[in-house]
Amino acid sequence: MGEREERVKWFMEDRFGLFIHWGLYSIPARGEWIRNNERLSVEDYQPYFEEFNPIFYNPREWAKAAKAAGQKYAVLTAKHHDGFCLFDSKLTDYKATNTPAGRDLIKEYTEAFREEGLKVGLYYSIIDWHHPDYPAYGDRHHPMRDHEDFKNFTGDFSRYISYFHGQVKELLTNYGKIDILWFDFSYDDMSGEKWRATELVKMIRSIQPDVLIDNRLGGNILAAEPEIYAGDFYSPEQIIPVGGIVNSVAKPIPWEACITLNDHWGYHSKDVNYKSPQQVIRTLVECVSKNGNLLLNVGPNAKGEIPQQSLEILKEVGKWMKQNGASIYGCHASSLPKPEWGRYTQKGNYLYAHVYDRGIGPIYFQGLKGKIKKARLLADGSELIVEVPWMAEQYSDVQNGAFITLQGARLPDEMDTVIELELVEGGFR
Repeated sequence: MGEREERVKWFMEDRFGLFIHWGLYSIPARGEWIRNNERLSVEDYQPYFEEFNPIFYNPREWAKAAKAAGQKYAVLTAKHHDGFCLFDSKLTDYKATNTPAGRDLIKEYTEAFREEGLKVGLYYSIIDWHHPDYPAYGDRHHPMRDHEDFKNFTGDFSRYISYFHGQVKELLTNYGKIDILWFDFSYDDMSGEKWRATELVKMIRSIQPDVLIDNRLGGNILAAEPEIYAGDFYSPEQIIPVGGIVNSVAKPIPWEACITLNDHWGYHSKDVNYKSPQQVIRTLVECVSKNGNLLLNVGPNAKGEIPQQSLEILKEVGKWMKQNGASIYGCHASSLPKPEWGRYTQKGNYLYAHVYDRGIGPIYFQGLKGKIKKARLLADGSELIVEVPWMAEQYSDVQNGAFITLQGARLPDEMDTVIELELVEGGFR
């Protein structure tokens, strides 16, 4: 087994994580790209630094909410594109300890989540709209990209790279074991060795060899022999890949879809376009059914609270996960084709049928005749009978298919009714 395969084993078991976007942008409450969208200068943005005081920040509550939702790990923005650091970096004054918060918020987060038994990830933006040595004028994303005052840039980009590498070293040195480093993001020629990525990853591995790194430093994770900095997992954003992700030699690649709970990553007070618990559950199932993970995002407000709507959705998802988590954790894609009524996930000899559409009559399991040893409703463990229904010989596939009839006109769980099928030895893999 290769080093990457060994590193990602826990990740592909856990399947479900919490993304947290939080920073100064929670005060204007118009999303995390406010500086870019509204062309705000460092000076325009400074009042938020001077008043940042999350009086209700209690990462233990965040961790408990994540745990109750069935999430196994979390990733918090240690530094976003605005350059503001939630951690007590020795390399900048632009950090939480110099705001009215007056605390190292990353230290509290890592300790709280570990105490709840969750793995700890840190997001770090490799682009920086605050640092004077980061190119501004003409850059595709910088808030000052069109501002004439920045036309004659005299910064030293290598100084920025040293700063960025130095901060990553701090994050890996001062906060105990970090399970995921989530970098964001490369674009145009700002990619790969522009970040001195080989040197960076060698440094990371020398301090914490087991930390997982996403694929956003650059490189091609889909190559048969990817670069050292190409990452441990692929990170599709706001989209679920059509059929999972494989590399150029058709080998599955670990991947994780990052998805917002409403339409923004950072707190947006007017955005109430929340996904339903059903959508979240089915998205998680879809990811697992394609060998992937789901990293579901929340954006806490300026006081440090996860919005109530987000908490309510997480709670509902958690109720489902408590009863049906066996169909998620440690599961992977099945070799069976996607059934018309829902999806399959699988773990060893257990095939999990996620039934979304009740239809009329029995549920048909293509190709499973004689392959099912036991069938149970996963939510309560109740027995389900596998039998050929009345008139199936005339109208259905009794040669190859198996059938289970659920009583009543409605599904036991309209969000996702999971049937656990224990297959006979030598059943589908």
